[in-house]
Amino acid sequence: MILLIICFAWLMLVFIGVPIGIAMIFSSIGYFFYSGFGLAFAVQRMVDGLNSFPMLAVPLFLLAAAILNSAGITNHLFGFARALVGHVSGGLGHVNVLASLFFSGMSGSAVADAGGLGKMEIKAMRDAGYDDAFSGSVTAASSMIGPLVPPSIIMVLYGVISNTSIGKLFLGGVVPGFLCAGALMVMVYVLAKKHNFPKDPKHTRQQIFSLFIKSFPALLTPAVIIGGIFSGFFSPTEAAAVTVLYAIIIDLIFYRELTFRKFWDAVYETMTVSASIATIIAGVSLLGYVLAREQAPQQITSLFLSSIDSPLGFLLAVNLLIFVLGAFIETLAILLIVVPMLVPVALGYHIDPIHFGIIIVLNLMISTLTPPMGMALFVVARVGGIPYQTLARAILPWLIPPIVVLILVSLFPIIVTALPSLM
Repeated sequence: MILLIICFAWLMLVFIGVPIGIAMIFSSIGYFFYSGFGLAFAVQRMVDGLNSFPMLAVPLFLLAAAILNSAGITNHLFGFARALVGHVSGGLGHVNVLASLFFSGMSGSAVADAGGLGKMEIKAMRDAGYDDAFSGSVTAASSMIGPLVPPSIIMVLYGVISNTSIGKLFLGGVVPGFLCAGALMVMVYVLAKKHNFPKDPKHTRQQIFSLFIKSFPALLTPAVIIGGIFSGFFSPTEAAAVTVLYAIIIDLIFYRELTFRKFWDAVYETMTVSASIATIIAGVSLLGYVLAREQAPQQITSLFLSSIDSPLGFLLAVNLLIFVLGAFIETLAILLIVVPMLVPVALGYHIDPIHFGIIIVLNLMISTLTPPMGMALFVVARVGGIPYQTLARAILPWLIPPIVVLILVSLFPIIVTALPSLM
């Protein structure tokens, strides 16, 4: 009954417009007074939830992405991608996906991808004669690649809450990320043939090489991150700091577009987003304590174990659960509230934690595309000036490619575990 009251209070606060993190804090504080712990203990729980060294990677990766955007490096990446695949049928749709794949190796965030590349991609597609529905939907769909290819903010958070190697999670997401990119490009090709979308003239080898040279320092970013982690030279958290430093250095040496004003805007953007994430984590720390004290994880575990008798059945149930929740609840809230209760159950079924982590991340990225609460849809609608209703309808066919990849990853763990096993 206590849990039902808390959950009802939280949902009511969210429904009337209170931010998710604040709603969790307010709905949980009542329990602390009811239990006799008081406000001081509640504050201590929030501080403990934020007191994590790996969590430092989150604002640092956000800052790196903001610097790369402010320095105009995304323009070079988009130009190189256009030279490579712009001449294929549905050219700018393929460019959109490939540019997101390139940028994913630097930002680690679907929202950063949609916001950083989205405006430029949609404008280019409009100028070339593509309709808004296709332009916006492919931009939103391609942004989900970001958190699958290292670095990944979602993977950092999953690694922290599940006590899983972040370095191995980074490697585990590489193949699924490339599979998602390939599946989306197949969808682009099919739709382009059906609607006779335009394509660019083919670039010469000299033009491609010239654009590659300009983009090469930025394209090296994921190699620097993975190489440093894989060799043991620095940890994933330290890799985030190295990424920020690397972004600044390549701009000072090669691009020289980052002014002090742009740098300050990047820092300010990082602080606002980090504060929002920190508030949610603090709220989750309170709510997590309440759930643990009321033995909610044990009850959910017992329910799963009594009704599901195989690892594959459990993974199917998890996929359906997160798909439904993702349509109505923000991705970060699902990760921090629901996933900690599912991890012990997955271990009980002897599911590899790296494999389970990538399944969770892929599910969460699909949820950024599912209306009515798909965060990527809101971002693309805002930066592209496209009505949300138009995007919500147009995105539905684009859910098919990532769901196909999710099924493959669920059925064949080696897709995820092959690279981490080399560490």
